[in-house]
Amino acid sequence: MARTLEPLVVGRVIGEVIDSFDPVVKMTVAYGPNRVVSNGREFFPSTVALRPKAVVQGGDLRSFFTLVMVDPDVPGPSDPYHREHLHWMVTNIPGTTDASFGNEVVGYESPTPKIGIHRFVFVLFKQERRQTLVAPATRDQFSTRRFAAENNLTLPVAAVFFNAQRETAPRRRPY
Repeated sequence: MARTLEPLVVGRVIGEVIDSFDPVVKMTVAYGPNRVVSNGREFFPSTVALRPKAVVQGGDLRSFFTLVMVDPDVPGPSDPYHREHLHWMVTNIPGTTDASFGNEVVGYESPTPKIGIHRFVFVLFKQERRQTLVAPATRDQFSTRRFAAENNLTLPVAAVFFNAQRETAPRRRPY
């Protein structure tokens, strides 16, 4: 268990975004067949522009999960005064399925970091039952912890993050 959480601690996901938890469910997030999200992996924003496939591998069809994707480094890692920025929220995902079977409460917003290297964190919570969760009024200054507490969600059951930074335009070579 400690080896599973270690990258989340080193990446400051545990501490800044969520509290330590017991990973009891496996979650796979992938942007296409060759771009599986693993802790600390770096992606170009253009490769994560479209909504990923998030698969919950655990529980059963009577278990429901909520998936939240946030960027805790907005507008920049040295002064993240908009912490956290909500990129995606899906609720009522049945166990052993993917996010497309849930209710998309907040539509996917592709990562577009402006300054520095940003972390994009996927957090999966187990719900007590099927429930209606209301979208926050704004994407900025979202709090994963506060959201979980306000909606009676338990500690996370899975989490993973990737890094991305601003993509520079290709430079033209002088002739």
